[in-house]
Amino acid sequence: MGTTMIGKTLRIIRVFNDMKAYDLAERLDISPSYLSEIESGKKHPPLELLYKYSKYFDIKLSAILFFSEELDNNGAHKVIPDSKIKKTLRTTLIRFLESIENA
Repeated sequence: MGTTMIGKTLRIIRVFNDMKAYDLAERLDISPSYLSEIESGKKHPPLELLYKYSKYFDIKLSAILFFSEELDNNGAHKVIPDSKIKKTLRTTLIRFLESIENA
Protein backbone atom coordinates (compact mmCIF):
# COMPACT_ATOMS: atom_id res chain seq x y z
CA MET A 1 0.00 0.00 0.00
CA GLY A 2 1.51 3.29 -1.02
CA THR A 3 1.97 5.95 1.60
CA THR A 4 0.85 8.63 -0.85
CA MET A 5 -2.43 6.88 -1.70
CA ILE A 6 -3.39 6.20 1.90
CA GLY A 7 -2.54 9.76 2.92
CA LYS A 8 -4.62 11.10 0.05
CA THR A 9 -7.49 8.79 1.01
CA LEU A 10 -7.42 9.93 4.64
CA ARG A 11 -7.35 13.59 3.58
CA ILE A 12 -10.32 13.06 1.27
CA ILE A 13 -12.27 11.37 4.07
CA ARG A 14 -11.54 14.33 6.37
CA VAL A 15 -12.43 16.96 3.81
CA PHE A 16 -15.55 15.08 2.66
CA ASN A 17 -16.71 15.16 6.27
CA ASP A 18 -16.03 18.91 6.43
CA MET A 19 -13.38 18.64 9.15
CA LYS A 20 -10.45 20.95 9.68
CA ALA A 21 -7.14 19.15 10.10
CA TYR A 22 -6.60 20.73 13.51
CA ASP A 23 -9.99 19.50 14.79
CA LEU A 24 -9.48 15.97 13.51
CA ALA A 25 -5.97 15.78 14.95
CA GLU A 26 -7.38 16.76 18.33
CA ARG A 27 -10.12 14.12 18.13
CA LEU A 28 -7.63 11.43 17.08
CA ASP A 29 -5.20 12.50 19.81
CA ILE A 30 -2.35 13.29 17.43
CA SER A 31 -0.58 16.54 16.58
CA PRO A 32 -1.76 18.58 13.60
CA SER A 33 1.75 18.41 12.14
CA TYR A 34 1.71 14.60 12.32
CA LEU A 35 -1.67 14.53 10.58
CA SER A 36 -0.27 16.84 7.89
CA GLU A 37 2.71 14.53 7.36
CA ILE A 38 0.39 11.54 6.97
CA GLU A 39 -1.99 13.30 4.58
CA SER A 40 0.90 14.59 2.46
CA GLY A 41 2.45 11.12 2.26
CA LYS A 42 5.56 11.95 4.27
CA LYS A 43 4.66 9.44 7.01
CA HIS A 44 2.82 6.14 6.93
CA PRO A 45 -0.08 5.91 9.39
CA PRO A 46 0.08 3.05 11.89
CA LEU A 47 -2.76 0.55 11.90
CA GLU A 48 -3.99 1.97 15.22
CA LEU A 49 -4.51 5.37 13.61
CA LEU A 50 -6.34 3.82 10.64
CA TYR A 51 -8.59 2.08 13.15
CA LYS A 52 -9.30 5.44 14.84
CA TYR A 53 -10.27 6.93 11.46
CA SER A 54 -12.51 3.95 10.85
CA LYS A 55 -14.31 4.37 14.17
CA TYR A 56 -14.50 8.18 14.10
CA PHE A 57 -15.90 8.41 10.57
CA ASP A 58 -17.88 5.15 10.81
CA ILE A 59 -16.13 3.70 7.76
CA LYS A 60 -15.00 0.09 7.64
CA LEU A 61 -11.24 -0.21 7.84
CA SER A 62 -11.37 -2.53 4.84
CA ALA A 63 -12.98 0.27 2.79
CA ILE A 64 -10.20 2.67 3.71
CA LEU A 65 -7.61 0.08 2.71
CA PHE A 66 -9.47 -0.77 -0.50
CA PHE A 67 -9.29 2.82 -1.70
CA SER A 68 -5.68 3.06 -0.65
CA GLU A 69 -4.37 -0.20 -2.04
CA GLU A 70 -1.63 -0.23 -4.60
CA LEU A 71 1.19 -2.51 -5.54
CA ASP A 72 4.60 -2.13 -4.01
CA ASN A 73 7.58 -1.52 -6.29
CA ASN A 74 8.13 -5.12 -7.27
CA GLY A 75 4.45 -6.00 -7.56
CA ALA A 76 4.86 -9.02 -5.29
CA HIS A 77 2.64 -7.84 -2.44
CA LYS A 78 -1.02 -6.89 -2.63
CA VAL A 79 -3.35 -5.92 0.20
CA ILE A 80 -6.31 -7.12 -1.88
CA PRO A 81 -5.81 -8.98 -5.16
CA ASP A 82 -5.81 -6.30 -7.86
CA SER A 83 -7.65 -6.35 -11.15
CA LYS A 84 -8.25 -3.82 -13.88
CA ILE A 85 -11.86 -3.40 -12.74
CA LYS A 86 -10.90 -2.74 -9.10
CA LYS A 87 -8.16 -0.35 -10.12
CA THR A 88 -10.46 1.56 -12.46
CA LEU A 89 -13.22 1.68 -9.84
CA ARG A 90 -10.85 2.86 -7.13
CA THR A 91 -9.39 5.57 -9.38
CA THR A 92 -12.85 6.72 -10.43
CA LEU A 93 -14.13 6.88 -6.86
CA ILE A 94 -11.09 8.78 -5.63
CA ARG A 95 -11.44 11.28 -8.50
CA PHE A 96 -15.14 11.65 -7.66
CA LEU A 97 -14.37 12.34 -4.00
CA GLU A 98 -11.65 14.80 -5.03
CA SER A 99 -14.16 16.64 -7.22
CA ILE A 100 -16.49 16.91 -4.23
CA GLU A 101 -13.57 18.23 -2.18
CA ASN A 102 -12.82 20.90 -4.78
CA ALA A 103 -16.45 21.94 -5.26
